[in-house]
Amino acid sequence: MEFVVKNTKAAAAKTATLVLPVNENQQLGPVAQSVDQASGGVISTILKRGDLSGKPGQTLLLHSVPGLKAERVLLVGTGKAGELDARQWRKAAGAALGVIKGLGGSDATFAVQDVQVKDRDTYARARMLVEVLADGQYLFEQFKSKKNEASKLGKITLLCDKADQAQVEQAIRHAAAITAGMSFARDLGNLPPNVCHPNYVADQARQLGKTFKGLKVEVLDEKKLRELGAGAFLAVSQGSAQPGCIVVMQYNGGRKGEQPYALVGKGITFDTGGISLKPGQGMDEMKYDMCGAASVLGTFRAALELQLPINLVGLLACAENMPSGNATRPGDIVTTMSGQTVEILNTDAEGRLVLCDTLTYAERFKPRAVIDVATLTGACIVALGSQTSGLLGNNDELLQQVLGAGQKADDRAWQLPLFDEYQEQLDSPFADIANIGGPKAGTITAACFLSRFAKEFAWAHLDVAGTAWISGGKEKGATGRPVPLLTQYLLDRVEQA
Repeated sequence: MEFVVKNTKAAAAKTATLVLPVNENQQLGPVAQSVDQASGGVISTILKRGDLSGKPGQTLLLHSVPGLKAERVLLVGTGKAGELDARQWRKAAGAALGVIKGLGGSDATFAVQDVQVKDRDTYARARMLVEVLADGQYLFEQFKSKKNEASKLGKITLLCDKADQAQVEQAIRHAAAITAGMSFARDLGNLPPNVCHPNYVADQARQLGKTFKGLKVEVLDEKKLRELGAGAFLAVSQGSAQPGCIVVMQYNGGRKGEQPYALVGKGITFDTGGISLKPGQGMDEMKYDMCGAASVLGTFRAALELQLPINLVGLLACAENMPSGNATRPGDIVTTMSGQTVEILNTDAEGRLVLCDTLTYAERFKPRAVIDVATLTGACIVALGSQTSGLLGNNDELLQQVLGAGQKADDRAWQLPLFDEYQEQLDSPFADIANIGGPKAGTITAACFLSRFAKEFAWAHLDVAGTAWISGGKEKGATGRPVPLLTQYLLDRVEQA
């Protein structure tokens, strides 16, 4: 999808479809009014018939409107003037795309300069629009023998005032990189587990290093992990015929010697639960248990495409959790890379086991901050549903930065407490720590476990169990979240610097 910016008059735009906003009560903004005047009042006459009330997401397609160079005009409802919020704006943009994709035209022009979105400036409004339009073109059909007919839509033009052109062009650059990263993450998440195993993820990281300059990739195999003393990680991977690995990615776009930011992703490419076997129903969706690692890869792709002036480390904890004669048993005790011992009471709480050793490994990079991303607990879905990611950590400034990035990117997180009282639930009579804390506060006790291995740096934990994929039905699939949040966090750090 190609996006371009022009500051020409909407009535003179030569395009297959001209998109115009309409407020509730059939009110037209200045740009739409100028188009209506050029048409001899045709648009306002049609609106007076009551075919479009202007509520967010409503559409009305007009053909061969006189006085215009556009072949069609698509009217899109944007609600009451001054009351449009980010969610409604995304809804309106998605509705417009749904109509345009079904048409025969190869391009469309959006004349939405007059649209005002609450708490969003010109840049944010344009970026949100482009993200919806680009992400809405995503298809995953590589395993279908018969493909759906692809949309002919290949070019989108955004009209803007000359004074806003630089902001809109920057919004397009950022949105294009973010949606490319989301597509990368979605592809990895949607792949079947017989294709996307730990070494496949490692190969994707290597390929990313070949595609973009400045990325160094190293893969720590099980032999190296054994030498490092990663007993918790190996306790998970030992039950599978697919060997596990930690993928280490380093991008040095910032000043030499500057402390990097680190992103850590849980990459369980399939999770049966191990000996603590999950129920069979819905287990196919456990291929999505690597979406944390996928989102880190997607964020790296966005950062590399933008060539952000920042130093960045990515650590992907990749393994498959399977039951076998070699699998870890409930009751086993292992020694982590940090030297702490863990009593494994439930082998289905495996994500924290691969992450704890990976967090310890992150210490060697002396990171300025570490954010780990994991589809970690079903309890997070119970608490926050599928709209909001859970956030916990040990540094208030970092947590506020992550929350702020989520608000800006419209990829929100919500902070949960990490009080010391919860740590007691992880007490074990036989080891330093147990890997589960009982039925209460499951998301919090999982973060408590990880916090034991994140004492040497500012750390935030994103539980994306509810947001990383859509469950069940025809709409089932990876979402690419939280790539927008993570990329915005990095953009904010660049701006802050």
